[in-house]
Amino acid sequence: MLDVTARRESFPVGIRAAVDFRVYLITDRELASGCGLLPAVERALAGGVRAVQLREKDLGGRELLELARKMRELTARHGAKLLVNDRVDVALASGADGVHLGESSIPPEEARRLLGPGRLIGVSTHSGEQLAAVQAAGADFAVFGPVYYTPSKAAYGPPLGVDALRRACASARIPVFALGGVGPRNINEVIAAGADGIAMISAILAAEDPQRAASEINDSVNDAISKHREGQEERS
Repeated sequence: MLDVTARRESFPVGIRAAVDFRVYLITDRELASGCGLLPAVERALAGGVRAVQLREKDLGGRELLELARKMRELTARHGAKLLVNDRVDVALASGADGVHLGESSIPPEEARRLLGPGRLIGVSTHSGEQLAAVQAAGADFAVFGPVYYTPSKAAYGPPLGVDALRRACASARIPVFALGGVGPRNINEVIAAGADGIAMISAILAAEDPQRAASEINDSVNDAISKHREGQEERS
């Protein structure tokens, strides 16, 4: 079993300090509970979420910037980080903490040149090779998935599986967040495989009570990490 604690200690000090969250909430206003996106995110923040990726790809630049500024106010109020999907310009203009890049985005090294050293760069990955490449290019953390089947990712092919997550985490020297079908029933499994946390959308935003859902998921992730650490200490 992967020694997650030892791997995390190998991260650069700056990354350990900056990537200080375990649950990474990705927005989708179409899935937000009946109260709307901003109120749903605010409730999730009240439930313990400390990092939000604003991912509303259908919005134009002006609309996205307006939403990003409102989201910045919410996240700042709760001491949480805000990353903007793909749009470095909107991240800078809104005062966000960083940007999240996908396969078709600009390379991490170019995003770093534009953002400077003080902001976070997260990158979505779908293989160990991609994870290694974005790590070498200067990403601060990676999202890996889909680990399990999820309808929203079905068009992109079969899930990667826990073994692929384990292999990717074993060689990673940046934090890795598991995405895709991750929920209360399998949090222990992805943490045991080496994930540093989880990324999710509907399990929180579409919940009847986003605050309660966020709180329970946050507690489950922290409990899984504690149990995994205790198990490693017993074997050492």
